[in-house]
Amino acid sequence: MKYTLERRADPSRLALATAPLAAVACTLLVGMLLVAWAGAPVGRTYALLFEGAFGSRFALSETLTRATPLMLTGLACAVAFRARLYNIGAEGQLYMGALAAVAVGGMHGGAAFDVPTPLLFGGMMATAALAGALLLLIPALLKARLGVDEVVTTLLGNFIVLLFVSMMLDGPMKDPMAMGWPQSVALDSGLELDKLIERTRAHTGLLWGVGLAVALWLVNRYTVFGFQMRSVGANAHAARFLGLPVQRVMLCTAMLSGALAGLAGAIEVAGRTSYVTLDMSPGYGYSGVVVAMLAGLHPLGVVAASVFVAGMLVGADSMSRAVAVPNYIADVIVAVALLAMLVATLFAQYRLRRNP
Repeated sequence: MKYTLERRADPSRLALATAPLAAVACTLLVGMLLVAWAGAPVGRTYALLFEGAFGSRFALSETLTRATPLMLTGLACAVAFRARLYNIGAEGQLYMGALAAVAVGGMHGGAAFDVPTPLLFGGMMATAALAGALLLLIPALLKARLGVDEVVTTLLGNFIVLLFVSMMLDGPMKDPMAMGWPQSVALDSGLELDKLIERTRAHTGLLWGVGLAVALWLVNRYTVFGFQMRSVGANAHAARFLGLPVQRVMLCTAMLSGALAGLAGAIEVAGRTSYVTLDMSPGYGYSGVVVAMLAGLHPLGVVAASVFVAGMLVGADSMSRAVAVPNYIADVIVAVALLAMLVATLFAQYRLRRNP
């Protein structure tokens, strides 16, 4: 007896809506088993995990700080994946955006050219977005014109960008006051983002992320370009048959995705670090793929998914110091959540059919 997957003619909206809840429940269950296997008290471990992420002013601020770049890289991946452009290069685009932001706001500050701070800030953000967009435009052109797999080109591009950043930090952009440490010059203090919560690291870059998520949702739902992106992602051949400019939509989507990842780098510099280092990102670009998939590629879902992932990572650091469970449990929880989400969504759209 064999079983095959059969697509549901009319998937239940209730099933699609409850799929994330089922995925979270499954994730918590698997996490409980792993914690019990490690010999730690399950209830206390989970309580410490959530308390470390949301249980205090400091914990909440750290979660929001880490969620901000995840939100932007998650949006970058969600936009690209929706159009079947698999952008795995958000990490490199983030670093290019950060480097471009410092080049405009640090090395060539407003004092040298008497540029008003608001104008310089806008130019800094626009340059960072443009740097990320152009970096992804190259793999998108290779895919559109030559059929080159964008997964390979964007992934390998990350390593090229990191080597380029290393060269710049040890060369023309190196801070002479850093005592030999490879880091860039700092931004002008007037270009730094305001604090969202006083005396914490949380900054108003979070509002940028939420605002862009809402804007992208409106674009996807109510504009012609949003319809074109969804159409190309659903079936590029059918979209081309209907007369849609598939290549142009793909290239515009690539530039939008790269711009979001570049903005993530600029906001991380302006909101948290003030300068660029090689360890500025602990993998925000790669984690953005997880965030986008957890959100089902929905822009508003990215906001919730980024807070969830950030909360797990921040809470695990606090939890591991109180119980004998390593903080790697957070990585396992996030990975299981992603797999559970994919499986739940699959069975909401397909069903098993028994063949005689």
